[in-house]
Amino acid sequence: MKGWLVEKAREARKNAYAPYSGYCVGAAIATSGTDPATFTGVNVENASYGATVCAERVALHAAIAAGHRDFSAIAVVTPGPEAAPPCGLCLQVLSEFCDDLVIYLATADGAEVRETSLQELLPTRFSL
Repeated sequence: MKGWLVEKAREARKNAYAPYSGYCVGAAIATSGTDPATFTGVNVENASYGATVCAERVALHAAIAAGHRDFSAIAVVTPGPEAAPPCGLCLQVLSEFCDDLVIYLATADGAEVRETSLQELLPTRFSL
């Protein structure tokens, strides 16, 4: 799963809209179950920076809009020499739907791909 999910995120990254930061991110999330599906997302910046959305949430929201609620893994592809994890807000939103989730972090050039988990990155989530 890791290879093709990272590749989907890498391809999606090409459509990111990041005119202010230049930091283009792509994400791909895989659903669980007998007929898994994949949804992609990109970061979309806005001049009013609070209106910016992260690639991870765009992918998750697309999956939710299609009726999915169970997820097995997400891949996040970022620029730079080191793969970067999702921000805290994205981790919290992912935790709404996943007790734990495999997270693949990769660089755009493919030099680094590492595996972590939602539990490792967000050991104490907020819940009601």
